[in-house]
Amino acid sequence: MISAIYRFLDQRFHVTPVLEKNVTKKLVPRTLGWAGCFGGLALFTFLIQVFTGALLLMYYKPDPSRAWDSVTFIKSNVPMGWLIQRVHAVGANVMILLVMLHMARVAYYRIFRPPRELHWVSGVILFLLTTGLAFTGYLLPWTQLSYWGAKIGTEIPGAVPAFGETIVTWVRRGRVIGPETLGFFFSLHVWILPALISGVMGLHFVMIRRTGISKPL
Repeated sequence: MISAIYRFLDQRFHVTPVLEKNVTKKLVPRTLGWAGCFGGLALFTFLIQVFTGALLLMYYKPDPSRAWDSVTFIKSNVPMGWLIQRVHAVGANVMILLVMLHMARVAYYRIFRPPRELHWVSGVILFLLTTGLAFTGYLLPWTQLSYWGAKIGTEIPGAVPAFGETIVTWVRRGRVIGPETLGFFFSLHVWILPALISGVMGLHFVMIRRTGISKPL
């Protein structure tokens, strides 16, 4: 049935030539070793995060009085909920690690040189967005650890001259961490940051397709 659907689409939209040109017959440098897989693995981890996050979103309640109870319910009552939650939590750390390893490799081999300067710029933006995604998700369980972690983290912009306190108040949606902070972090974590990451990542891959994969020195 799947092959029949594929033939139907291929006859009308010519899918096969596009796949052959961009995927199946596009060769990478023979000198590219396993270290060249960090970027692709980061993408794969991001997709896992989106999938597991969507499953968690079905039960999570972004409210201070219900957040922890909803997380407990997921881990205790939802079939395989503990596994989904654990994969999502560990996956956040793995994704950041893979992005850092990918950037370290790019810096070591100086792959950021012309004509790939914008690759590096978009990669740095992706790293910052990924870090923000992990930080905003850290508060969502609303535990003592996540609360105080968010409190310390949101105090960091306070060191900015002149505008520090304004930035802290804006990030917290008030002077202290409360329901507004949780709602704001939830929106960032579930909608805004994933959308930004998807857009910048798409641009990142388009640039790679245009310039090709650089060979190590």
